[in-house]
Amino acid sequence: MHVVLAGGGTAGHIEPALALADALRRQDPTVGITALGTERGLETRLVPERGYELALIPAVPLPRKPTPELITVPGRLRGTIKAAEQILERTKADCVVGFGGYVALPGYLAAKRAGVPIVVHEANARPGLANKIGSRYASGVAVSTPDSKLRGSRYIGIPLRRTIALLDRARVRPEARAAFNLDPNLPTLLVSGGSQGARRLNEVVQQVAPVLQRAGIQILHAVGPKNEMPYVENMPGMPPYIPVPYVDRMDLAYAAADMMLCRAGAMTVAELSAVGLPAAYVPLPIGNGEQRLNAQPVVKAGGGLLVDDAELTPEWVQGNVLPVLADPHRLYEMSRAASEFGRRDADDLLVNMVYEAIASRRNA
Repeated sequence: MHVVLAGGGTAGHIEPALALADALRRQDPTVGITALGTERGLETRLVPERGYELALIPAVPLPRKPTPELITVPGRLRGTIKAAEQILERTKADCVVGFGGYVALPGYLAAKRAGVPIVVHEANARPGLANKIGSRYASGVAVSTPDSKLRGSRYIGIPLRRTIALLDRARVRPEARAAFNLDPNLPTLLVSGGSQGARRLNEVVQQVAPVLQRAGIQILHAVGPKNEMPYVENMPGMPPYIPVPYVDRMDLAYAAADMMLCRAGAMTVAELSAVGLPAAYVPLPIGNGEQRLNAQPVVKAGGGLLVDDAELTPEWVQGNVLPVLADPHRLYEMSRAASEFGRRDADDLLVNMVYEAIASRRNA
């Protein structure tokens, strides 16, 4: 059996694809896996690092919404579709699983032409154009939120790395706090704006940090590798404020924290819900509003707070985040609500959908 994964560009597309690849290999170590990618995507680093084959095709950016530019896409896609079709032929692909991004649409169209079954996974509450089109031809459509509008979809969550999906925060907490030089007993706020950081979050947290510290809260702050923060000296007797450029062990960061202040990317929401970590979500103010939609279900369930980027101020953090961190019972209730909403088994559920798609085609 050989499965082709189409989900390049950003980590939000690539990580679920790699989590599926790992799950497929756990079930059948002999399964062949090839990931489609482009030269400009993060997949050029992430896919080989995980030991999977990467096959590159030309990048054809898609408009986020139907626009006049959309009519030029078929012409620009022809060469890319042909390149993807050649990869399907070479690998003798049994299924194409798409996750959105530049490579998904040519992967879907090549699979349709080659008669290869398609499975679509949509991570965002508001589906992208590629997955909207791919879902029309798919044997199965999986989504990360129960509020998805994709027709015929199955709610499974987002496939996650096993280090996250199997994380026991309470058990790992002592190790995690020691790894970041945090106090083993103090309430802890984790702050991150994603892999590149977020200036708005950085500025607000640095301003409010002394207030939180005086209230007995320690802070682990991933500022982003390209964001410079003024040196902050921890005062003797005060809870630590630990700014770091990047966290490459998010499982340990989640285990160390009691609450997180973060953006609301689909992967972030899924990971925090799976591990039961409450969060104050600050949706990215640009784009099509998908980050707000991503966070709304878990916030509605009681597992988080939601604030617009423009309304995030030191005063808001002091008035909304600090009371949660200072209340162990409320932290427990929010953690339980988040974990009840979260899904830890999406990778295995998506494997089942792949096998179902292959079986349905063979039995047709």
